[in-house]
Amino acid sequence: MKLYNTLTRQKEEFVPLNGNKVTMYSCGPTVYNYFHIGNARPFIVFDTLRRFLRYRGYDVTFVQNFTDIDDKLIRKANEEGTTVSEIAERYIKEYFVDAEGLGIEKADFHPRATETIPEIIDFIKTLIDKGFAYEAGGDVYFSAKKFNEYGKLSHYNIDELEAGARIGVDERKQDAMDFVLWKAHKPGEPAWDSPWGPGRPGWHIECSVMANKYLGETIDIHSGGVDLIFPHHENEIAQSEAANGKPFARYWLHNAFLNIDNQKMSKSLGNFFTVRDASKHYDYEVIRFFMLSAHYRSPINYSAEQLEQASNALDRLYECKRNMEFLLKNAKDEGSSGPDASKLLAYKEKFIEAMEDDLNTADAIAAIFEMVREINTDISGGNTSKAYLEEALNLFNELTGVIGIVRKGEDTLEAEVERLIEERQKARKEKNWKLADEIRDKLKEMGIELQDTPNGVKWKKL
Repeated sequence: MKLYNTLTRQKEEFVPLNGNKVTMYSCGPTVYNYFHIGNARPFIVFDTLRRFLRYRGYDVTFVQNFTDIDDKLIRKANEEGTTVSEIAERYIKEYFVDAEGLGIEKADFHPRATETIPEIIDFIKTLIDKGFAYEAGGDVYFSAKKFNEYGKLSHYNIDELEAGARIGVDERKQDAMDFVLWKAHKPGEPAWDSPWGPGRPGWHIECSVMANKYLGETIDIHSGGVDLIFPHHENEIAQSEAANGKPFARYWLHNAFLNIDNQKMSKSLGNFFTVRDASKHYDYEVIRFFMLSAHYRSPINYSAEQLEQASNALDRLYECKRNMEFLLKNAKDEGSSGPDASKLLAYKEKFIEAMEDDLNTADAIAAIFEMVREINTDISGGNTSKAYLEEALNLFNELTGVIGIVRKGEDTLEAEVERLIEERQKARKEKNWKLADEIRDKLKEMGIELQDTPNGVKWKKL
């Protein structure tokens, strides 16, 4: 498997540090609100990477953090007249609602910044002891220039960065590029005791400490959106490698931006919205499918037209699955001279080849659709065996499961709908065509479409 490493700017063969064990850290949300549609892309993409690695036999330990202390949470708590912890609890719960809808599996660990304070303080102490950090009036800063490789992830020159930076009037930093590790307490803010006085951690330090605590000093994969490359991930590298004297992450993966109607998402343009908002118009699964329909390193454009196309494509996959399940349920014989399902394994090979080429979900999904076209042709002939249907359905479920789509099981009809279908069947047997048509029309009004086939009645929700 090859992955594009932001650190080296090239595709590299993925070789985990410890055999088949993979350690993976992905930056999670700052929980002051529902997460926005742009955040959904890295959450979905790197959930898919984790799924595929497991599918290929790797033992993956995955960590995704929650930033539960931050200026935004403090501001939100003050606006609502409540506590930061109440805001965090509320939106962590809401995160899991949206994540479950999007098919994002829970991480092995979901650490919170506020639960990692002792480890953060110890980590900062180490940086001070090694001469990489200094205290100034209750704040603690990391001295960027003392880390000789600062800028190696973003490929920025530190002198150029410094020229574009400035030190504010009230700041006590020794250099413009220095960044905060610990913030001194201000009135009305939560605070924890530390050797430098009461305060709270800065943003960058929490990810270094959590990765170190749960995955070790050197991890295999660190991922997030391209907007995190600088300064967040650059600062993580600096403080982690300064403290431990070892490489922090071996493979750095970043997804490209999501645009809204061909414009960059921003509050000022009024095109900034949450996944919860989007789910009112499109099924969560449609959003996931859309996000994976392009390569993760390519910008993707969110629009009503694109989401409709994704919805229609997903419907075609569900229709194929329903057809196979229906035929399998009604299959009467084991043997047939029909098609051999082993030919479908060629599509599995194409799927794996695409996914192993830097997680090319676009080509992997294309391979699934090619397989679906062949299955549809085979089953339309009417002579597919039970063995073929079982193998085809299992392979279909296997590949779509890796992508995390077509997750819903066979729909269940309410008792009233089942009764009406049975009534219609009885009317047809008695040749009461008028009543049969009336029942069909009534079911259509209820959102149920019927299709009469030689093997019985098929239905689907409109």
